[in-house]
Amino acid sequence: MNLFLASRFFRNNSQKKRKASVPAIHIATLGVALGLVVMILSVCVVRGFKFEITKKLTGFASHIEVLDMNSFSSPESYPISVNPQLISKISHLPNVEKVQYFSEKMGILKTENDFQAVSIKGVGGGYDTSFIAQSIISGKIPQFSDSTSSNDIVISKMISDALNLRVGDRVFAYFFENTVKMRRFRIAAIYQTNLKQFDKAFVLTNLASVNQLNGWKTTQTSCLEVRLSNMGAMAKSTSQIRALLKTLPDNQAESYYVLPLTENPRTASVLNWLGLLDMNIWVILILVALVAAFSMISGLLILILERTNTIGVLKAMGATNARVRHIFLLYASMIVGRGLFIGNAVGLILVWIQSQFGIIKLDPATYYVSSVPADVNIWIILLLNVVTLLVTLLAMLGPSFMISRIQPAKAIRTE
Repeated sequence: MNLFLASRFFRNNSQKKRKASVPAIHIATLGVALGLVVMILSVCVVRGFKFEITKKLTGFASHIEVLDMNSFSSPESYPISVNPQLISKISHLPNVEKVQYFSEKMGILKTENDFQAVSIKGVGGGYDTSFIAQSIISGKIPQFSDSTSSNDIVISKMISDALNLRVGDRVFAYFFENTVKMRRFRIAAIYQTNLKQFDKAFVLTNLASVNQLNGWKTTQTSCLEVRLSNMGAMAKSTSQIRALLKTLPDNQAESYYVLPLTENPRTASVLNWLGLLDMNIWVILILVALVAAFSMISGLLILILERTNTIGVLKAMGATNARVRHIFLLYASMIVGRGLFIGNAVGLILVWIQSQFGIIKLDPATYYVSSVPADVNIWIILLLNVVTLLVTLLAMLGPSFMISRIQPAKAIRTE
């Protein structure tokens, strides 16, 4: 009976039979719909930012790095041994997707008119270069090797613009340690990721070439990179790797330093910025939910005042205050449901349009991406719907108690 009466009220107002409640219902519906649209857009955009930027960060720095203790506090890289047993043990840890390694050398690229300090990263044939490959804007990534030296390098657009270099050009590189070393490289490809702190200095080349410049053996490298399948497991995986290193013989663990992405000096500032986005999104969600709740409160008050006579009749027929409140809350939930339907449709369509066509552009030098990213998670969308429904219904419990103050005799005389 409660649901029947609530649906009758809803249909009557939908058919515009009552002058006052029709605009009130429209305003309440619009408030819920707009609120949900804003929440969907906010959550999807923030998730998109976090996904795209984190993907770029892990493309350069990986989730966890294992390096020599001295390398953390020095611009130069110190070698660690490529231990197949250690790599195998780390690979079998939960949430570990891939373990790979690279060697690094600081140097200067110099042309006739200019020079640029760079960090040259040497990788082998088994190294995953898919991230850089997706960012290539000119040329092609060469085939890298662990054992055969090569003069091919991949540089960023920022470096190529600064030194006026193009694919196929040759450039001298100088390395300063105990003595000055010089090597001539060929530009094989140019990439662009819009991560300024990496693009301005990151150069990719052959692992054997960097090991040769460092004077290292083929069994030595600068760092082990540990890529995870779940970034949320970073803290746990970091602890597991540290515990695993302690099992190494002859106190070898003391020479290793385990560096998670969140503590990496090259990535910490960007991750802190993403953390601020999380805080901002909570503020937006709370404010929007409150606006939607207040719009429904005002709408429900108008509906109750307009149907005072009906409430009096129901009470005169024996309906309790609780039952009448239940009827009006069901009535209000139908209005909220319509608002949620409209909000979901509009919000998801806008997210799809932006993700497909990138209509809203951004300055990549500031935001690291060229257009506003969007990432949809259906479970989060469902959670937003449930929370919005619960918040609005809880907010309407207070106004619904006005029904208790309506006296049947007076209400029936009032039309």
